[in-house]
Amino acid sequence: MANETNIDLSAALNNLLNTATTLVQQVVELAISGIKTAVGAIEPLGKAAGDLVGSTTAALGQAVQNVTSAIAPKK
Repeated sequence: MANETNIDLSAALNNLLNTATTLVQQVVELAISGIKTAVGAIEPLGKAAGDLVGSTTAALGQAVQNVTSAIAPKK
């Protein structure tokens, strides 16, 4: 009788550890998936922001050139 109880307890502990391991694995996979999704969303936004800064800088440079040409004396 004592051996049967030990076998049941051993099986229960084994099932508990398997469940805990699976749960931890799924949490890690979910976190990795969330990070990949966030990076995938942020990457295009970063590129767009960089393009915007470049375009703005070019436009400001052109505006400065236009003002400078208007102010400079004509020969």
